[in-house]
Amino acid sequence: MEAAILILTLLFVAFVVLAVYAGVKAVRAAKRGVDRTITQARRSVEDTTLRAKSYGQPGVQGELAQLRLSLRTSMRATQDALNAGVAEDASLRESLELFERLSVHGRELDDDLRRLEREPDRATVATLLPGLKERTGRITHSAESLRWAARDRARRFADDDLAALNAEIDVEAGALRHWTTDGPVPGGDAGGPPRSEAAGPAGPATSGAAGPTAGGAGPTVGGARPGRSGPAGTDTPQALTPPDARRTGGYPWQKTARPETTN
Repeated sequence: MEAAILILTLLFVAFVVLAVYAGVKAVRAAKRGVDRTITQARRSVEDTTLRAKSYGQPGVQGELAQLRLSLRTSMRATQDALNAGVAEDASLRESLELFERLSVHGRELDDDLRRLEREPDRATVATLLPGLKERTGRITHSAESLRWAARDRARRFADDDLAALNAEIDVEAGALRHWTTDGPVPGGDAGGPPRSEAAGPAGPATSGAAGPTAGGAGPTVGGARPGRSGPAGTDTPQALTPPDARRTGGYPWQKTARPETTN
């Protein structure tokens, strides 16, 4: 009795622990989903605001917004490309590590540009613009180099795979058409049996067609063999001669004559 109570207690505790663990995991997953949604919404709002500033505000403010927009777009595209490719190609892990180091410089530049947007001294900001443009160009160029290198690598692998698949298909197609590689059969027509087999084994009837038969009959007329039917001078097999409709009772599609009735 005590053992049963102990087992039930352990099972109850195990169920409680599993329920708590599952609840914590579900809460964390929901929190990550909410954080991801909030981050994406904030990013979309910031991108829309920067795009509006770059087109609507001329001067220093518009140029700063354009720099931030180009920087964020390039870094996000490179990050998405590397994250998508590293799942299939483990060699991109080193490229992803390099991008993480580049992202540190990108975030620092984005913070500097954001602070300069609130700077009231426009003249000082205008003097800093050439250096900011050069710095932005270097970071975006490095990000684009990593992104296009990863895409070119994936495309090259796809081309090699397609070339190997085409070669295998060509080999299989050639194997399926094996008869095209065989030569003509000696002594016979192409696609048919040899002439010696088609003629059949020679017998006494063929060798003695011009002489008397085994039953004492005379020679055959016109060289026709016994058991054959057809016009004189031809050697047409009986199986190829259509049967006489008068002997077979007519063809199946002919109507039977009705008997005449007498009144």
